[in-house]
Amino acid sequence: MIVKPYELNKIKGDLKFFLFYGKNEGLKNQHIKQLLEKNNNNNVIKYDEKEILENEDIFFESILSNSLFENEKSIVINRGSDKIYEILINLIKRNIDGITIIINANVLEKKSKLRKLFEKEKNLACIATYPDTNEILSGLAIAFFKKIKISISQQNINLIVDKCSGDRLNLENELEKIKIYLAEKKSISTEEISKLINLSENHTFYELIDNCLAKNTNKTINILNENNFSNEDCIIILRTFLLKAKKILSLSIEYDKNKDINQTINSAKPPIFWKEKDIVKTQLNKWKPEKIKELIYLINDIELQIKKNYNNSILLVTDFILNQEYTKTNN
Repeated sequence: MIVKPYELNKIKGDLKFFLFYGKNEGLKNQHIKQLLEKNNNNNVIKYDEKEILENEDIFFESILSNSLFENEKSIVINRGSDKIYEILINLIKRNIDGITIIINANVLEKKSKLRKLFEKEKNLACIATYPDTNEILSGLAIAFFKKIKISISQQNINLIVDKCSGDRLNLENELEKIKIYLAEKKSISTEEISKLINLSENHTFYELIDNCLAKNTNKTINILNENNFSNEDCIIILRTFLLKAKKILSLSIEYDKNKDINQTINSAKPPIFWKEKDIVKTQLNKWKPEKIKELIYLINDIELQIKKNYNNSILLVTDFILNQEYTKTNN
């Protein structure tokens, strides 16, 4: 059955299958989070559709082996499409107790088998998400800057919103990048915002950090050689590096406990985007918790050095990155 987003809180607890579809990733993520909170369910397992299609038997085994002493759990399937239609039919027919299935799909046309199924059946919920208006995104951005007590003009708000293509996930990413850059600053200029949001168009500094942590030496060096990073970029690179290192530290500690890299990645909070899972696995295999802690200390030290000698920012950050490529970190 078709369910409007504002009706989600009114849905009865016996409804166990949900389909969210549309381009607005941020809004879908928000609705899925609200649904999980409404169900008061902390036992959440996330899959990418590709993982299920490649390991269908393992997927069913993980669902059917539900322990008598295990709490109810929710299964979130990302990047869902018609390819998973038959598997879902199988799940629906089995009528498994204690399981909620949530599918996060991209755009589904009217002829989609998956969409038709969820719209038609009364025991299934189909929720469409549409792009946010600039007014909605503007309101979210204003609330964000108010919360962190940053002074910003409406002109600069509009500059940020215009880059987000009606998706609040894009907005969240832009705002997080600005927050990293600001640190202890209390205002931001139009010039600074223009530089930050333009930087996001090629994502090269994210690739730089990911490949550095994965010890992909040739790729790291190529990115350094192909980009003319400025002194301002160096601060963003370092602070983004710090956030990434802290995430890897948290995952590495968990991995040390359970010795299961797939479980560690699939249960990560916030969830790891499907495209990033392979490189995160590589990073976890390259870094032990003790070495990540040393790296975090070093990043903070490099930023202090930059503040004392700003003109040497590029040299300091480049040397720091290259040193990581040739440092043993997994023993």
